[in-house]
This record gives sequence, C-alpha cells and structure tokens, in this order.
Amino acid sequence: MNHLIFTAFGLILLILTVPCHAKWSLDLETGAAFTGLNTIQIPAEDGTRFSLTEDLSSDTTWTGRIRINWMMTERQTLSVLAAPLSVSGDGYADRDIRFEDTTFPAGTRLESTYRFDSYRLTWRFNLVQTEATCLALGMSGKIRDAEIRIESDTATETSKNTGFVPLLSFRFEWRPSDRLMLLIDGDALAGPQGRAEDVLTAMSIRFLPSLSGFLGYRVLEGGADNDTLYTFALIHYAVIGITYQF
Repeated sequence: MNHLIFTAFGLILLILTVPCHAKWSLDLETGAAFTGLNTIQIPAEDGTRFSLTEDLSSDTTWTGRIRINWMMTERQTLSVLAAPLSVSGDGYADRDIRFEDTTFPAGTRLESTYRFDSYRLTWRFNLVQTEATCLALGMSGKIRDAEIRIESDTATETSKNTGFVPLLSFRFEWRPSDRLMLLIDGDALAGPQGRAEDVLTAMSIRFLPSLSGFLGYRVLEGGADNDTLYTFALIHYAVIGITYQF
C-alpha cells in the first residue's frame, strides 16, 4: 500500500507543478516477464545460497509499468515511473535451506515470492537532437521496494528491503522514417557492492500524430553482495506498449 501511495503522490505532485501549456506524454507498457536467474543468500554469513530458478522454479508472470513525462524545454524532460514486479514459484529443494532465521528441511515443498517494485524520478537532457536521431543523458532517483518470501506448510520467512538508489539514465532514438523509430531507453549503475540495469530496446510505429505503439525486449538485472546479503536476479521481458502525447 505504501508504494501505491508514493506513486500516486509523485504523479499528483508532477501534474500540479506543471504549467497547463506544458507538453506531456504517457507511456503504458505491459508484457511477460521470464526469470533468467535469481540467486539468494540471506543472511550472507550463515545463510544457504540457493536459486529460485534452479532449486525451485519461477513462473512466467504478466506485468506492466506506467511513466508520465513532462517536456520542460525543447531539450529537458522530467518523468515519473512506476514499475511493479512480482514473481511466484515453487518446488522441492534437495538440501536444507537456511533463509533469514528459518531452516527449511530438504524435501519440503516450498513456495516463493519475489517482489521488486521500482519507482523513479528521472531528469534527462538531449545532448544530440536532430531530425533523425536523439541522444539524452541524465539521472534517475530510484526507490526500490523489494521482498523475498519463502514458505512451507509449517513456516514462512520474509526478507524486505526498501531503499534509494541513484542511477545514470539514457535514451537513444533513431528514426529511419516519419513513422518508425528504434528506441533504446534505460537506467543503469554499477558499484563495488552491487549493480542495477533496466534497459528497453524497442521498435516504435506512429499510428496518429499523438499516438504510437512499440514492441520490444526489456532486461532487468542487478543485485547486491555485502556483509548482510547476497542477491542477484536477471529478468527478461517481452513487452508491448503505447505512447500518447498530450
């Protein structure tokens, strides 16, 4: 509920602070998410390192995201993004698994939930802007609201993490014609103890002056390796969406 309140507040704040004559666009995206890998060890010191894709199985899930953009000037854009993700799975581990304060015995049927909700405020500046191409760079402030839950018939254990992450943001557009556009759009950053990447590659077609559709592939990858925990995940998306310009 808290992440929904944060998203609604961000969207309302952006709308209220923008002049009525400003240029807007709205991106709506949906698609199927496939888990490539998801490895966990919590706590890092004496927890069991196990995989939600190898020791257990992760279901394909249908997901979506929404972004509202404000074109502040001809070269600057401010946007707010809400990108929830929840993946369920189950299986029987072939060994004891210690997760947080609970040890699940080998052979126990386990159900898993991996939730990684992302909310971002992004500013970008168009460094290159021609009739055929556009290259924009900027920064994103990301709030991640993550949860990993493992449960059996007799026990349930949960690990939650909410935090702020600064990311580099980029967008590249190439228009071979008036109606077609190749798009690469993403946020990414790597550091000594972790990394995060969220990148879309898509082909867009303009149906109307104010309405375009796109089809593409998104990759979400990253995690952390520190004294508290070890978590790394790779999610593949097959996505479709629309962009509406106000």
